[in-house]
Amino acid sequence: MELEHVFWGNFGVRIGIRKWLLCLVCPHLRQVGGDLIQPLHHPFVPAGQVDTLLRNFLPCYRGQLAASVLWQISRELGPQEPAGCQLLHSKKLPRVREHRGPLTQLQGHPPQWQPIFCVLRGDGRLEWFKHREEYENGDRPLGSVVLTGYTVLTSQSEYLHLLDTLCPEPSGHHTQEEPEPLLEMPVSFPLFLQHPFRRHLCFSAATAEVQRAWRLALQGGIRLRGTVLQRSQAPAARAFLDAIRLYRQQQGHFGDDDVTLGSDAEVLTALLMRELLPALRAQTLPRLRGAGRARAWAWAKLLDGVHAAVLAGASTGLRAFQPEKEELLAALEKTIRPDVDQMLKLRERVLGRLQANVQGPLESCLRRKVDAQLPRVTQTLLSTVEAELTAVQTLLTQGMDRLSCHLRGSPSSTRLRKEVYSFGEMPWDPELMQTCYREAERSRGRLGQLAEPFGFFGTQSLVFGAQDLAQQLMADAVATFLQLADQCLTTALDCDQAAQQLEKVRGRVLKKFQSDSGSAQRRFIHGWLLCIFLPFVLSQLELSCKAELSEFEGDVLAVGSPALTIEGIYEDVIRGVLLQRINRELKKALGASNMSCTLDGCSELPWDQGETDVETEAQRGTCSRQPGSSTEV
Repeated sequence: MELEHVFWGNFGVRIGIRKWLLCLVCPHLRQVGGDLIQPLHHPFVPAGQVDTLLRNFLPCYRGQLAASVLWQISRELGPQEPAGCQLLHSKKLPRVREHRGPLTQLQGHPPQWQPIFCVLRGDGRLEWFKHREEYENGDRPLGSVVLTGYTVLTSQSEYLHLLDTLCPEPSGHHTQEEPEPLLEMPVSFPLFLQHPFRRHLCFSAATAEVQRAWRLALQGGIRLRGTVLQRSQAPAARAFLDAIRLYRQQQGHFGDDDVTLGSDAEVLTALLMRELLPALRAQTLPRLRGAGRARAWAWAKLLDGVHAAVLAGASTGLRAFQPEKEELLAALEKTIRPDVDQMLKLRERVLGRLQANVQGPLESCLRRKVDAQLPRVTQTLLSTVEAELTAVQTLLTQGMDRLSCHLRGSPSSTRLRKEVYSFGEMPWDPELMQTCYREAERSRGRLGQLAEPFGFFGTQSLVFGAQDLAQQLMADAVATFLQLADQCLTTALDCDQAAQQLEKVRGRVLKKFQSDSGSAQRRFIHGWLLCIFLPFVLSQLELSCKAELSEFEGDVLAVGSPALTIEGIYEDVIRGVLLQRINRELKKALGASNMSCTLDGCSELPWDQGETDVETEAQRGTCSRQPGSSTEV
């Protein structure tokens, strides 16, 4: 959307803010929409911010790519663990069920409620059309938005309070303009989409049922877009997330938060927007026209233009880095694999010596600042995931029982095919899965209170991770049941015999589910306890232990490989000791007989549910539509 009515300083020109800001933040880009745009200079946004960010971040990324190759090769050459998963892995790609139907949208100048036809695509992209026929004819939508980073609000008073705090009038400032009426009349069934750096979207549904269906669908799209990197098992995705964490630690920010939600380009954009926001707010708000809530809306639209320009620059920069990344990974594979034994032996020697040096301060820090709270955080995480996975098992059992019941009482092949299809779609049914997802939502406040003293503000990521875990386990269980049922059911069986076979399959699937859910639960808790406590411990030891690393650096530098660094070995020391504490606490909570997960077998990643080779937007340029069923209201 172009903000043609925004004036800036004394330039005396009107220009589409997206095109203009694209030149500001990315001076190397000149061609936008076929027009040659000359670079402009503006005090609000220093030129070349995206270039500077990439220049500072990419060295961290290269180093973590090297570390990820070493990690992957060492796992390949190490002792192979027996396959831990009992359930088949669902081959269906993560997606949301396509949702569509009429809504009204607040748009225009002045803003007015206008009827539209809205479509949520399977890849988490929201589109809206003037009429349904335009959607059916494949016409271009009036507007569209990727849902990464948005929050759905259904309370008008809550949204108006957010607007009132978003852009407050400076003390002593009295505007000459009358505030434009905005959302002053009550809206019966609103759907507000709010984003910290993007324009707000205001919709209204016809009934409470339609509002609820859209809310659940939109929340599913937001989660799908947000966890694309965390779900991926690709080494490059792991390296990118580690690089973001290390880059932020270099900037003095040790605690985890929700900045890593989204694709690689979206994550970098969020980082830069956080850096730009204070200066933008200080320099731009006094010059922003409008008053009251309309002024806050205008501020959100202005940020949307800045966000779009930064995102375009980050996507371009990462695409430009892609060939270098592929060459780097190939070269690392060739250089690391022949020397991996020597590198790992050196790492173990340095790790042992380094651990002896930092053991005292580390143990003191853990005893004073971690040990008292670790049991409470562990128990809260454990009860949250247990409640969620119990809900998944209940839902799965009900679905399998429903199939057996229909097979006994309704031999109609048409009806049975419909029931089998509905059963197969259970993991993607937002209404059904909400009974599982809300268990994670209920613990959000409690988890936030316990984790925030340690600098952890990633509760949304944690909740999304728990919901992804529930959905993946449900998808795997459904796929396993359908395959086993297909193997045992033959045309020679009557309905009662077929139902008996399904009962046996039901029992096998539930046993497999209980096994997989137990191990997945332990991996999940290990990963998130590390996310909460590891950055905190590193920050506490920054001054006392980091200075001692220089005496070990010569041994590591002698290897001559970026895959092995003294900082990485130091972090492994801290992680290993912390994992011992976590493992001991989990044994207490679960009981030693149920604790089959060893330290080496537990993932260090919060999301570890299977192979979901997901490309990021920066790698593929566009986000394709995912196949799947659709619903209409």
